[in-house]
Amino acid sequence: MRRNRRVKLVATLGPASSSPEMLEKLFMAGVDVFRINMSHASHDVARELLYAVRTVSKRNRYPIGILVDLQGPKFRLGAFTGGRVALKSGEVFHFDRTESEGSANRVFLPHPQIFEAVEPGHALLLDDGKVRMRVLENKAGRISATVLNDGALSSRKGISLPDTLLPVGPLTEKDEADLVCALDLAADWIALSFVQRGEDVADVVKRVDGRAAIMVKIEKPSAIDDLDAIIAAGDGFMVARGDLGVEMPIETVPGLQKKITRKARAAGKPVVVATQMLESMISSPVPTRAEVSDVATAVFDGADAVMLSAESAVGDYPVEAIQMMDRIAIQVEGDKGYTALVHATKIDKNPTAADAIAGAAHTIADTVKLAAIVCYTATGSTALRVARERPGLPVLGLTTVASTAHRLAVVWGLHTVLTSDAENLSDVVSKACRIAFQEGFARPGEGILITCGVPLGSPGTTNMIRIAFINEKGEPIAG
Repeated sequence: MRRNRRVKLVATLGPASSSPEMLEKLFMAGVDVFRINMSHASHDVARELLYAVRTVSKRNRYPIGILVDLQGPKFRLGAFTGGRVALKSGEVFHFDRTESEGSANRVFLPHPQIFEAVEPGHALLLDDGKVRMRVLENKAGRISATVLNDGALSSRKGISLPDTLLPVGPLTEKDEADLVCALDLAADWIALSFVQRGEDVADVVKRVDGRAAIMVKIEKPSAIDDLDAIIAAGDGFMVARGDLGVEMPIETVPGLQKKITRKARAAGKPVVVATQMLESMISSPVPTRAEVSDVATAVFDGADAVMLSAESAVGDYPVEAIQMMDRIAIQVEGDKGYTALVHATKIDKNPTAADAIAGAAHTIADTVKLAAIVCYTATGSTALRVARERPGLPVLGLTTVASTAHRLAVVWGLHTVLTSDAENLSDVVSKACRIAFQEGFARPGEGILITCGVPLGSPGTTNMIRIAFINEKGEPIAG
């Protein structure tokens, strides 16, 4: 099974896509990673979905990745008498600790952390930003705020505080339980919501202790302020454009998408662009032209993956949405301007042998006009370094570690194969040639570039480059 594109596709599972038959169809249409959203999935459902995805993966001998997305803290208002109130611009509205139904000028706010942290001048966004307020005063258990636009508020709608650094971590009690479940099920990636600073990520990385990779959802202004520390701490990143567009001026989101993508690529860590990519395909068999352009922009920017949410989870056309993403990616990657645009981001290499070899592999393969780069990788770090260079030819990652193969499913341009250990350097070359030939990446007479570490079987020791040419049997040509 070989994809004809470099960018990877992530699909969210839900009622429209959870049956074994639909999972198979979505995989065949192009899905590389399936996302399980714990905001809507119980532990039993997560277990069933994970087992079903692993079954598809084994049947097709293709390492499909599984991303478990934790819900994160949610802040909601109390109830209103009658369920709904109308607000006018210029009015003063109050949030308090009194557990009674709200009215047109007050409501119960059951979150002491907000009362601890909010200050005069801070913005309050209610119901996904449909109603906006500015804090006037926070005093004696009551927050007073000016209503900035006409609107209506209903019971238990959400409240966001883009200017406020809240004294909470990214894991709630529910998230703690969901994290344990995901680790027990051997999920490949854990998506972390409500990250405000680098230390939030570092704490969870320490707790997970390598049992899964951590994908940080960038969705809050405070995360943008501490982006460098977050990039350093996380294993991968998701541009959560929906929440970013609520908490920050929506016109800033395209620039932030490019900034996050650029920084993640420079760090050699995968980045996923998400939210409303083909939103109209929830109910339509074709997307809008603007949506096609949006997906294409993420591909031109060199993102590792693009993600569907409701389109594949609850939409009427989940397979068609994946097929459309696949076609857009293939078209963009074949565009004459693609190479120049994807390499517009300058990658500063670290002064290490592994980084130097990854850069050299790209240069050599282009100069000699080889068919593919083949990297032996135990932890995935070598493959990540090579993919960071965005080479103009396929990259095969050969690994003996199943979890590494599945985690690399989200990485740009990587076709990962689970294989046995090479016995010696001769076997390194033979195995690389044979797999490149069998997987359809190299034909007789074509050459491949091989990177590995010596001594064999020692993680983190990538220090060798070898060029080999393949004969009609898929074996290296002698000499």
